[in-house]
Amino acid sequence: MTEGKEATLEELFAEIDGILERMEGKDISLEDSFLLYEEGMKKLRLCNAKIDRVEKKMLVINAQGTLDEMT
Repeated sequence: MTEGKEATLEELFAEIDGILERMEGKDISLEDSFLLYEEGMKKLRLCNAKIDRVEKKMLVINAQGTLDEMT
C-alpha cells in the first residue's frame, strides 16, 4: 500500500490473502503466526469500516423519484 493513500478493499483483501498464505507455511513459528494473525485482524477491521462507509453512502430512489442517502 502506498503511504498517504488509503488502500482499496481489493488491496486489503489481497494483503489478507498474502497473510493467510504465509500463515499456512510449514516453517512459520508460533510467534510469527500470532503476529500475522494480529496484522490480518487489523486489515479485516479496516475492510469492515470501509464497507460500513460505503453502505452509508448508498443511494436509493424514494417515492418522489429523487435520490436520498441511506442512513
